[in-house]
Amino acid sequence: MGDFDQGPPAAVARQLAKLPSYADFRDLFWYDWGPVFYRGRMNRTARLLAIASDPGPTERVAGRTLVGDAGQRVQGFLRKLGLTHSYTLVNAYAYALRPSRAQQATPLLSRADHLAWRNTLLDLIVGPPLQAIVAFGGQARTAVQLWDGKPDVPVFQVPHPSSRNAKVLLDSWRQAITDLRGIVTPDDTIEVPNYGTKFTEADYAPIPQRDLPFGVPPWLGDDAWGRKDKPRHNNSVERPASDLLNTLVWRAPKLG
Repeated sequence: MGDFDQGPPAAVARQLAKLPSYADFRDLFWYDWGPVFYRGRMNRTARLLAIASDPGPTERVAGRTLVGDAGQRVQGFLRKLGLTHSYTLVNAYAYALRPSRAQQATPLLSRADHLAWRNTLLDLIVGPPLQAIVAFGGQARTAVQLWDGKPDVPVFQVPHPSSRNAKVLLDSWRQAITDLRGIVTPDDTIEVPNYGTKFTEADYAPIPQRDLPFGVPPWLGDDAWGRKDKPRHNNSVERPASDLLNTLVWRAPKLG
């Protein structure tokens, strides 16, 4: 039996259960699929906290955030820092945001009940070992700015891993890795090259089993096979155009 995520500590689970309703904003999110909250350590041991915009279809299947293509890019980012487990990843929104509705959804981040809930959660999951915070994308940046109890550690604001401007993304991530290597204590001393001028398969990393619930397929969180497939597909889970709101299509690799 391999390592797996056994869930958040009791106090954190109680806070997650207090998530304020998204019903008033349901048209801005893939509301019917419910929330996805986190991935990584939730017990105040993380040395790096990363906040991203929202979970997607692969995240819904896994029940953990940043697991699909964007998440595997983030895992590659963590690997370049030598972090194998001392990190926590959470969402600015607990529900998957429909990208075209981002501007309309932004007020939810500062709505009193959502703000208080999110800040309490962040206070619960970070502790003295924290050395840095990374905000991936604009929604995450706003969430960090609204965190009154934010620890006195460096904050890095970088593009979301799904950014379509590859040059800006790579330039920003490359500089962040350079700076963070002087701040964050690694778990592993194996050196991994920083980003080049193009995003390659070597810049991805599979999601560790310790970040996923018991019983998921061993290939969940590693879509290298899809990125090599023809036609290429970066995620094993997709929303079909015929029913974007209520259907997911999950594709498995042909093993053996």
